[in-house]
Amino acid sequence: MTVITAAHELLDSDVYIDLQPSLGLPLHLKCEGFNFAGSIKIQPAARMVDAAQRDGLIRPDSVLIESSSGNLGVALAVIAASKRLKFVCVTDPNCNPATIALIRALGAEVVVVDEPDTSGGYLAARKAYVSRRCAQDPACIWLNQYENPANWIAHYESTAALIAKDFPDLETLFIGAGTGGTLMGCARFFREHRPQIRIIAVDSVGSVSFAGTPGPRHIPGLGASAPMPLIDPELVDEVIRIHEIDTIHTCRRLAARGILLGGSSGTVISAASQWFAHHRGNPHTAVAIAPDLGERYINTIYNDTWVTHHYGHDDLHKILEMS
Repeated sequence: MTVITAAHELLDSDVYIDLQPSLGLPLHLKCEGFNFAGSIKIQPAARMVDAAQRDGLIRPDSVLIESSSGNLGVALAVIAASKRLKFVCVTDPNCNPATIALIRALGAEVVVVDEPDTSGGYLAARKAYVSRRCAQDPACIWLNQYENPANWIAHYESTAALIAKDFPDLETLFIGAGTGGTLMGCARFFREHRPQIRIIAVDSVGSVSFAGTPGPRHIPGLGASAPMPLIDPELVDEVIRIHEIDTIHTCRRLAARGILLGGSSGTVISAASQWFAHHRGNPHTAVAIAPDLGERYINTIYNDTWVTHHYGHDDLHKILEMS
């Protein structure tokens, strides 16, 4: 039995799905959506707020503010409501409408920055808004998930440590790259404790997290339009980039088997599927981290009209045929 007294106390449910029966993959999926924030972001959010409170940065009249594509915004909204703090989430048009509604339902303010920056993305524009808001209001506290070490430390101490305990024979770990918190926390843990484990970073095509040219991306979560300060490419063994249409296909294949996952999760599983297609042979112990569940994507990646609008009718037809 687990008993909590506040929503932010439930961090990790330690649930895995064996994807061998559903997808034929020798892969265990660590599902991080079974908490009040619905994603893995509850862990870094809780750690960053706790660290700021310990350092005396947060007062009763403080206003937390953060740039987020969605999941961290929900997590901070949960924690702010639980701790009776004000919170402003700065996001952009790619954020799922359901996610925006959820953040507002939790009592937070949502600002949607709809003018892209010079790269064609929204990250720099969101961060610029946060900076202006902090300059205008001294009560605003920017946690800055992009550079805050508490982001990766949360995963070093919790996510990675749990995986190491649950899978003593682990050989390969697939981790999506957003801000780099989950990736770097896990990579640092295993480089120190079990360096033989293969760390595979998963990114989206159009992201520049591991160099490359920025391109259009419509699914929030993984990827970035600017390099992430937390990411150290030297700590990963391989990077796999996934087209968003493959993410959607993977999500729908799993939904047809009763497993409704979010875009970040579908991207990581798609990468693992491609990797195993080129590494067949001996039995293999592998884990992939699924950052979120799929309810917030009902009006996007699970909606035929939205998919057709962003990717075209031909790609939708292929998805429907293959799912």
